[in-house]
This record gives sequence, C-alpha cells and structure tokens, in this order.
Amino acid sequence: MPADPRPAAPHAVDLWLFGLRQCAFFFFLIPFLLHADPPRLPLPQEDRTNGKHTLAAVERLKPLTVACAARIESPLGRSICTATIVGEDGYVLIKASEVPELHKTRIKFSDGRTADLREVHRETRLDLVLAQAVGITGLRAVSFGGAHSLGLGQWLCSVADAGKDTRIGIVSAKFRRIPGEGAAMGIRMDVKASKDGKGVRIVGIASESPAEAAGLQEDDVLLTIAGEKVAAVDRVYDIVKKRQPGEIIDIHYLRKDKEESCRVRLASRTKVMNNWEGEDFANGGISLRSDNFPEVLQHDIPLLPTDMGGPVATLEGKVVGINIARVDRVTTFALPLEAFWTEAQLWIKADRHPPKAVLAQ
Repeated sequence: MPADPRPAAPHAVDLWLFGLRQCAFFFFLIPFLLHADPPRLPLPQEDRTNGKHTLAAVERLKPLTVACAARIESPLGRSICTATIVGEDGYVLIKASEVPELHKTRIKFSDGRTADLREVHRETRLDLVLAQAVGITGLRAVSFGGAHSLGLGQWLCSVADAGKDTRIGIVSAKFRRIPGEGAAMGIRMDVKASKDGKGVRIVGIASESPAEAAGLQEDDVLLTIAGEKVAAVDRVYDIVKKRQPGEIIDIHYLRKDKEESCRVRLASRTKVMNNWEGEDFANGGISLRSDNFPEVLQHDIPLLPTDMGGPVATLEGKVVGINIARVDRVTTFALPLEAFWTEAQLWIKADRHPPKAVLAQ
C-alpha cells in the first residue's frame, strides 16, 4: 500500500515548544522596547529654512558681513540694491545696472549714517560701479578670501534684507562664464513698414517689462530711440542690442496722433523673454541684468534683487564674492573675487592718488 503524501500533523509537544520560543523572544525584546527612543516629531517650520535656530549658527559672522555692507536707496528711502564696503574711507562696490543714475541715490550704513555718493569708475563688463560715500570714514571693509577653492555643496553666508540680516546656502554649480543675449524693452512690433515710412508700431507689450514700466502701450508708434529715427523693426533691434541691461534710453512716440516721450530702463533679453513666456517663477523678481558675466559663483542663498551688490562669504568669514544677479527663485550669481578685485584695487588707487597737476608748456 503506497505511503500517504500528505505531511503529518504537528505533535502537541512540538506546538508547545514553538509557543514557548515565541514567548521567550517577546520577553527578550521588552527591555529594548522600553528604552527605545520615542518617534521623532517633524521639524517645526522655523527650523526648516533660514529660521532663527538655523541662523544662530552664523550669528558671529554678522560683523564680517552685515557690518561690511550698506544699503543703496532712493531719496525717499526705497531700497534699490546693496553695496559692499571695500575701503574704510568710503569706497564701495555696487551693481551698476541697478544705479544708472548714481547721483540720484544715497547710501545708508549699518550704523545709521547716510551720505551722498560720488561715482569713481563704472565697469560695464562686470556690471560694477566703484563709488565713494562723501564725507564718510571709519568704515569696516570686507576681508577677502579666494573663491576658486570652493567646492559644490560648500556652505556660504550672505547679507539679505537690504544689508540688515544674514542668510545661508550652498555653492550649487561650477564656476563658469555666463554669455549675454543683449538688452530688450519687451515689445512686439509690426513687421510691416508704416504707410508714411515714419515709425514702427507696437503690437504687444510684455508683462513686467521695461516698456510696460515706462508706460508704453499697444498701437504706440515709435519715432526715435536714443535720438535715432526708426522706420523699421530691424533698426529698433540694432539700437537696443548695442546697449547693456540697466541703461536708460529716451524714446519719442506717437499715441493717437499726439507725440509723447518716455525713458525706458532696459533689461536682459533673458529676463524679458522669461516673463513673456510665463517662465519667470522668481517669486520676488529677477535682476534687470542676469547674464553676460565673465565668470560667476552660483549659489542657492534665498535673496532678492535688492540684495544684489552685497558680499557673500564662507562660514569662516572670508568674503569670496559680490552678489551680482538674482536669476530665478533658486539661483543667484556672484562675481568671484578673482574676477574683479585686482581691477577694483587699481581703480581705488588711481582715485586716492591722482596724477599731480603740472603747468602747461
């Protein structure tokens, strides 16, 4: 008779031994369960970003950053941008495209003093202007350190809130050149020549563009730009692209047969196009000039366009660059020390020690 293929039922003794082992294992775990760490609660909102507990770790850096920065403001006290102090006798570096008319601004220091500004040297290639606060001495200048030794993910600290506070972030990309795409007003034009050959009609205005800010509207007819007559679309492009973002140009135009004029402050073509195509997710705006830099240090410190021009430093307190452009909500470009400081020292030296006057022969 063949054997039964079904497994034999477990014996009562085997079941008793199995239960005993399970109980022993449970009692063995009890001491560990009693002493286990309680489950961690989620981080409070204050600790998830640049909150007070996070920034407490860099509080000691304030004398090396905030005290070395100043606020550039309008005569009515509106923040325009930030300045980095590079000389105890009032020399500062500022983002040039934000202050095309420097004489119409003033500077306010962290100790409460204010002063007029004297323009010393404007370097369009770097988007920097060297200026001096009139009648101000005893300032704390930044202590510079090399930037090229920084690696991806390295912590950085920067001034924010118009030079009043600090924020931290990391190096988020490799050093590189940022090519430029030229300046733009933010208008679309009728490619067909006007019947009388005088002027170019506007058929579209970009949102938050220089043209919109200046008050231009659809159906306005451009007559002259920067003093030059325009009768074709290509001519408008040629005049504008020769200029840098931040420059101000005078425009004369017709509106309902009445000639009017305005001043347009140009922006980077990349900024204008991002706005036009609905891709500007900046949440606070981006800089007028955000490209055409010989080299940049990219980081993710949460800043605003008004914070551009301020110093960015390592957590050891060495300033490694100057913030030069807010590009989008997670990207800021800074000019690394190596890109500007050798030249800037020559500008300062030439201004402090100008050539002596000599008698004409």
